[in-house]
Amino acid sequence: MAEYSNPNGTKNERAHLSTLRAEIETLGTDIKTLAGDVEGIADARVHDALHKAEDVARRAYRYAEDTATQASNDVEAWTDSNLKSARSSIRSQPIAALALAAGAGALTGVILGLVGHKPKKAKV
Repeated sequence: MAEYSNPNGTKNERAHLSTLRAEIETLGTDIKTLAGDVEGIADARVHDALHKAEDVARRAYRYAEDTATQASNDVEAWTDSNLKSARSSIRSQPIAALALAAGAGALTGVILGLVGHKPKKAKV
């Protein structure tokens, strides 16, 4: 049996198909535009995150630098304060200071001497 084709139906189908193709092309263009927008937003967020990380690193560096400077100043002040006290004690009691220094030197020599020698094993 031969199929009956309606010439108007074919024309309508072609118009419908043409409209569908145009809509698909428009949809493809919209998807590409949307993908570009999403990429731009992602790039902006990554860029923003990098700037924030750099700011945090800079602040941490400055904080560490300030802390080190403060510690250095504190140690210098403590050393100066104790140095004045030590000088005063040495001037008021020079013989005691000399004996203390000699004793500390002798003790250090004994300790270093013991560290350098290994005990000998007893022969059986």
